[in-house]
Amino acid sequence: MMRFGKRAAVLAMAGVFGTACMTGCSGSLDTDAVVATVGGEDVTLGVANFYARMQQGQYETYYAGMMGTTPEEMWSQEYTEGTTLEDETKDGVLEMLEDLYVISQHADEYEVALTEDEEKAISDAAAQFDADNTDEAKEAVSGYRKDVEKLLELLTIQNKMEKPMKEGVDEEVSDEEAAQKSMQYVYFPFTTTDDSGNSTEMTDEEKEDLRSAAQDFDDQVKDGEDFESAAESADVEVRTTTFDSESTSPDADLIAAADALEAEGDVTDVIETDSGLYVARLTSLLDRDATDQEKQNIVEQRRQDQYDSLLEDWRDAADITVNEKVWAKVDFEDQGVTIITSETEDGTADDNSQTDESTDTSDASGSSENTDEAASGSGAE
Repeated sequence: MMRFGKRAAVLAMAGVFGTACMTGCSGSLDTDAVVATVGGEDVTLGVANFYARMQQGQYETYYAGMMGTTPEEMWSQEYTEGTTLEDETKDGVLEMLEDLYVISQHADEYEVALTEDEEKAISDAAAQFDADNTDEAKEAVSGYRKDVEKLLELLTIQNKMEKPMKEGVDEEVSDEEAAQKSMQYVYFPFTTTDDSGNSTEMTDEEKEDLRSAAQDFDDQVKDGEDFESAAESADVEVRTTTFDSESTSPDADLIAAADALEAEGDVTDVIETDSGLYVARLTSLLDRDATDQEKQNIVEQRRQDQYDSLLEDWRDAADITVNEKVWAKVDFEDQGVTIITSETEDGTADDNSQTDESTDTSDASGSSENTDEAASGSGAE
């Protein structure tokens, strides 16, 4: 793990964000300042900053190290031409927050409201978070009780709205629409691997020998030899997959060739790609299990499309304005956030996880949950 300079520790929101807790350098913000107005409702800097810091903490804690960079360098990296990863992430955070407000403003249309139990769970979680943290810690991420409660309310309503927003789609899907075929295939790679796992590109001569081996295999199975037996003799692994004409894995050319086969048992010619050679045998024109699964996928996609379409219509109808000057006060590069473990092995909060500024997070470990999932996990569905 890494040291991020001056920080204030933030304990976990018990029962809401699991074992996650954050450290972040402190900085004073006017949490009542308005970042955006959505459908006449103000989005305060406190709510927006807290949501942004939760997302930032996940990125810095789990992705910076994987990328081989420091958080400061990570945020300043160019994401697309003219924008940094910080710009892109903040844009996404604000859009998701706007979505939460838009969805909550339509909750009455679906008779969705918070129950007494949900309100109590949210209140208890925010109170616990408030009690567990110093003023300096809460200031670092705008983790004040009213802001935490508001975010949890929005997340809980969104979670409850998802199902009714997706209801009513056509759930009938024909075999023809969902049809999935299946095949066996073998792969002759243009690389060799030593005992240490190091790969080496074959020479042109070796590649030519491999082409001959693949062609021999192809000829044998087309002449009626068992696919598995021929593969064993050729020292290649038999793999299976299901597919349709839109599939691209494991290779688009392989899929196209297999999809063109007309009868079960038919075998492709040798298919050469940049990385190696394939030969495939069609095993089913309609794989029942895969086709039934694809029907479920199609219905779920219809539900998601309906959800997205509704949200887009609601956003178009809502008057959304953003105060860029206020939003610019949230700066990932200057203020770091790291998620650390804040629970003991028996699941109780570890008071020792609260640290002073200039905290060394070298012993930090654990994992973070998505805030949407975390909210439902607290009992506030």
